[in-house]
Amino acid sequence: MGALADAALAAGGDVIGVIPQALVEKEVAHAGLADLRVVGSMHERKALMAELSDAFIALPGGFGTLEEFCEVLTWTQLGLQRKPCGILNVEGYYDQLLTLFDRAVTEQFLKPVHRQMVISDNDPESLVRRLLEYEAPQTDKWIDLRQT
Repeated sequence: MGALADAALAAGGDVIGVIPQALVEKEVAHAGLADLRVVGSMHERKALMAELSDAFIALPGGFGTLEEFCEVLTWTQLGLQRKPCGILNVEGYYDQLLTLFDRAVTEQFLKPVHRQMVISDNDPESLVRRLLEYEAPQTDKWIDLRQT
């Protein structure tokens, strides 16, 4: 995240950092941010980031990236938020995850309309363009008692 923040700052962009106090104490906070918001927990961090964001993009990353992306994706599925969720699939990094999402549709764990909420692209400009064009699906009841 630090390298991404540095690149955005070098390009003249604005960066808002959101970090739990526990990570500040481990000296993980980016010292070069004009707007660094320290919160009490990871849950507060995710809630504030969701509030501040217009869209969500997962870059190649580990467990935290996957967990945060899937959480906001679930919020979209449940109708708790309507912001677009994208994956920047650099050099096919997320190919297997996208295949897993497709399998979830095949195995009927996921509705096709919900799979379509994941916008993926290997080109950053194309991904951003597609996110700007995104319209969240309007779904009524998408699960019934026979499926539980």
